[in-house]
Amino acid sequence: MSKATYPLKLPLSVKEAAARLAKADGVSLNQWIASAVAQKVGAMETAADFLRRRAGDASPGDFVEMLERVADRSPQPGDELPPDRH
Repeated sequence: MSKATYPLKLPLSVKEAAARLAKADGVSLNQWIASAVAQKVGAMETAADFLRRRAGDASPGDFVEMLERVADRSPQPGDELPPDRH
């Protein structure tokens, strides 16, 4: 596996928390951060692949058409938009 370096600047509180967790896991901070980034990349790519497959051949126009079929009624209690989002 080839490796690349990247200078990473973290807020001190985040670095300290990551260092504490890495120590608890018995790995170096570098190894812990690399693993955390790999997990996030995997999760994001998996989600993107899932959504791409789920969407299939759908287009933005299909979405608008689907929304137009929704009944025009008030939202259920608790589902209203906050006043500043109207």
